[in-house]
Amino acid sequence: MIDSHCHIAGPEFAGDLDAVVARATAAGLTHALVILAADDQPEIEQAQAVAGLWSGVRFSIGVHPHAAGKFAANPEEAARAVAAAIDGQPLTRGLGEIGLDYHYDFSPRDIQQTVFRSQIALARDRRLPIVIHTREAEDDTFRILAEEQAAEVPVVLHCFTGDRAMARRALEAGYDLSLAGIVTFPRATELQEVARLVPLDRLLIETDSPFLAPVPHGGTRNEPANVVQVAEMIAGLEGTTREEVAAATSANVVRLLAP
Repeated sequence: MIDSHCHIAGPEFAGDLDAVVARATAAGLTHALVILAADDQPEIEQAQAVAGLWSGVRFSIGVHPHAAGKFAANPEEAARAVAAAIDGQPLTRGLGEIGLDYHYDFSPRDIQQTVFRSQIALARDRRLPIVIHTREAEDDTFRILAEEQAAEVPVVLHCFTGDRAMARRALEAGYDLSLAGIVTFPRATELQEVARLVPLDRLLIETDSPFLAPVPHGGTRNEPANVVQVAEMIAGLEGTTREEVAAATSANVVRLLAP
């Protein structure tokens, strides 16, 4: 089983990273894709410690839309920062998470879009899969992905929380979807319908640790071992087994990210 998106190089895990890794491997995880922020030097440096503790980790590096405003004076500098971070981390297998977030609007929308475009261009140049964050920005996200020809490389909509129409739109565009612990929430009925809709060969599972702990771990710090609950929920929704979900979603990660 593979956690396709987690943030265990962050400060939330600095005190017990070895125990977190031990629980993940004990739960049957072989790999995890750890997301790094190119503008967060402590996180970039902590990646070495993560890799030293878990040989199965790989990395995806990008500038999150929340941080795009840091590059307002020169948006193209964001892609240069990502390129430098990728060059310094040989275990990089993806570019992201990148995209648009109009819920919080921590960065001006025009800057978010410019930074997003520049990173898609970098991903195409490096032939790296793109990990997408989109929140309340569906139309602009899909428009920019199309205009920048993002489908030349694999595209994953991480922590997908859209409805069935958005899921179909993503699948038709050739993108893959990743579901996190939200799918286990009792009120997430629309997302559970999405889980039934998405073919297993287009689906990834993730924790987005330390966020969004699944049932029954709600209110606690999330961690990669909890991706098991995501797999179990999807198995129940699709009428299959946890083992089949784990095998299929892991094969998808290998196909997309070549870990």
